[in-house]
Amino acid sequence: MMKRSIRVLALSLTLAAAVSGGAAFAARRYISEGQAVYGMAEEAAVLKQGSTGSEVRTVQTKLKRWGYYDGAIDGIYGSKTRKAVVYFQKKNGLAADGIVGKKTFAALGMMNEANGSSGSSGSSVSGTNGYTSADVYLLARCIYGEARGECYEGQVAVGAVVLNRVKSPSFPNTVSGVIYQKGAFTAVDDGQINLTPNQTAINAAKDAMNGWDPTYGCLYYYNPVTATSQWIFSRETVTTIGKHVFAI
Repeated sequence: MMKRSIRVLALSLTLAAAVSGGAAFAARRYISEGQAVYGMAEEAAVLKQGSTGSEVRTVQTKLKRWGYYDGAIDGIYGSKTRKAVVYFQKKNGLAADGIVGKKTFAALGMMNEANGSSGSSGSSVSGTNGYTSADVYLLARCIYGEARGECYEGQVAVGAVVLNRVKSPSFPNTVSGVIYQKGAFTAVDDGQINLTPNQTAINAAKDAMNGWDPTYGCLYYYNPVTATSQWIFSRETVTTIGKHVFAI
């Protein structure tokens, strides 16, 4: 009788362990699959024709402000919005598929949307007056594309002009908005904005963001040898640094 009782107890414990182990395995599998699905959803955060919502409205607003879009700001990703996105992508060296994925989000200055979240883009970088890492890198790309042959002060000056425009009510109020404003910078028009900046350009961007403005508040600069716009010559000259004239 004692042996039989021991066998029954052992069998009960084995069954309990099997059930418990199966439940634990199922729980682990559920958590793992849940994390994978979440990760896939986060990775696949895109906007395309048929999408609706506040992110679409933000894209439309930015593209309209920069001259790529002339439709309604209605939060509906229709054919006009897709056409504007394709135009923006072509001008900025991106795959022109009409889909706002991670790279297009970044070019629009919408880094958090690219990661499936909302709020201000990127995280603040220490010592850059609250500008984000995305702002620093984009400004460095602009400096590198526009002024990499200039002296260091001249590179900082180009970055300062961008930031002066951000502060001016006459221009968009974000770094990406100023840089990607239609026709504003040659580096955007000819694709040099997509070159990888060197450390000098990154340092120049940070110095400009920390308040160094060799232009004393200028909103414009140009190379008098290559400039073709007669309008730019009418601006009041403040200083000349390297090959660039800086004006207000």
